[in-house]
Amino acid sequence: MGQNTITATDADFASIIASDTPTLVDFWAEWCGPCKMMDAPLDELAGESTGKLNVAKLNVDENPATMTAYSVMSIPTLIVFKNGEEQRRFVGARSKGQLQSELQDYMG
Repeated sequence: MGQNTITATDADFASIIASDTPTLVDFWAEWCGPCKMMDAPLDELAGESTGKLNVAKLNVDENPATMTAYSVMSIPTLIVFKNGEEQRRFVGARSKGQLQSELQDYMG
């Protein structure tokens, strides 16, 4: 887990996504190769976006209720939330550059 990302769980998920600062949630699993490839780009993005974009990671194996509640069928799935509402969803691994481009509307 990166030093700039938030670890989300079923217990605290609702409070994490309730922020009026956009929150990008990475739904991932330890055994998922493409998910692991996203660790460094997401941590860098989180470090560079402090105050503009929160980045949280939710392990789907450890938190199945949230995964089910948001109909996450494939991982990695990245969902942007603002004030508890889903704003945008991405499925599949992305480079840091792709993430920055796709998230520019949320990063101010």
